[in-house]
Amino acid sequence: MKVRKEITELLNAGVITQETADRITQYYDSKTEPPSNKLVIVFGILGAILVSLGIILILAHNWDSLSRSVKTVIAFIPLLAGQAICGYTLLKKEESVTWREAGSAFLIFSVGACIGLLSQIYNVSGNLASYLFTWTLLCVPIIYVMRSSMASLLYIAGITWYACEIGYWGNSTHESYLYWGMLLLVLPYYYMLYRKRSEGNFFTFHNWFIPLSVVIVLGTVAKDVGDLMFIAYVSLFGLLYLIGNTPFIRDQKIRNNGYLMLGSLGTVGILLVLSFNFFWSDLIDKDFSEKNVFSSVEFLVSALLTLAALSLLIYQKMRQKPLEIKPAELIFLLFIGVFIIGLSSLLSVVLINLLVLGVGILTIREGARENHLGILNYGLLIVTALVICRFFDTDISFVLKGILFVGVGLGFFFANYWMMKKKRVT
Repeated sequence: MKVRKEITELLNAGVITQETADRITQYYDSKTEPPSNKLVIVFGILGAILVSLGIILILAHNWDSLSRSVKTVIAFIPLLAGQAICGYTLLKKEESVTWREAGSAFLIFSVGACIGLLSQIYNVSGNLASYLFTWTLLCVPIIYVMRSSMASLLYIAGITWYACEIGYWGNSTHESYLYWGMLLLVLPYYYMLYRKRSEGNFFTFHNWFIPLSVVIVLGTVAKDVGDLMFIAYVSLFGLLYLIGNTPFIRDQKIRNNGYLMLGSLGTVGILLVLSFNFFWSDLIDKDFSEKNVFSSVEFLVSALLTLAALSLLIYQKMRQKPLEIKPAELIFLLFIGVFIIGLSSLLSVVLINLLVLGVGILTIREGARENHLGILNYGLLIVTALVICRFFDTDISFVLKGILFVGVGLGFFFANYWMMKKKRVT
């Protein structure tokens, strides 16, 4: 360990005494979890999943030759084994993260296997959506009894699959609204994870899984006025970006801040898609009657997400001194105005392009001010993406397009050169 080498060096140089060295070593030993533990946890979880799948495959190979009673007994064996492992963990290995996570993963897949086998043995009617719904709900207690982050992540993945099966791939008469209530069931554990293990990898995974799940499922509410979902998604990405800037998440590294990254990338991605003419040309041709719009689910969802983002923005700015506006914070409000203009004019195409360019320039400025190469290059990438989009739909000469690409390339080079020079000076 690097700290031990430094302590030994200080001890040999006579800077600290042996007693001080022992106290420093004891402090770091109690604070730092051995790196090998992380690998043990990962391989323990993978082992539990592979064992579960292996048992299912072995049974499937000989399934048709077994009687119904034997099949029923076999269906419960993995479930009972998983419960036994979890019971042993709670009694003897409660403080072992490896045992808790591996045992929980095995039990979750055992529950799914048991439900599926019993449904097949007794010809229980149903579909994939009802199977996923039952499976995920039965796994909720595992999250809290075992205090298992892996169980929580599998649960989030399961309810996301369920919502997609209902809202995208299944019968269109069904609704995926139950997903939102099911998502609420895991939030207390997420908060507990933040309070106790906010520096751990599992908290980072939750910071990605939860917002990504919401982004994937939000589109399932679209029904009659699908175009309004662009407002809903831009407001959602604005809300995620603002959540990523709260003290709850802000101190995380940028790569660990799923809210901030999804909010920024999602906002820029939608703006780039809408920077083309085709969407706005189709929008002008559509007839939006007030009755259909204001009574639609899409309008309600868009309004709620916009109000939530606006409330959080006002709350943050009231507590912020000095006041500072980040590049993507106001986009969700500006986009509503652009969308309204787009109902009757193609001027919105120009405005969207200006918004993307503005976000790119402000991001470059933020990266330069914070002396952060990643943010600087992200801003340059936004401008580059905008130039590439205009390369395909703008009727200008190839010479001018070539000059634009050369200019952007030089911008990358000189901006990074200037930043590296600035870092060496400081």
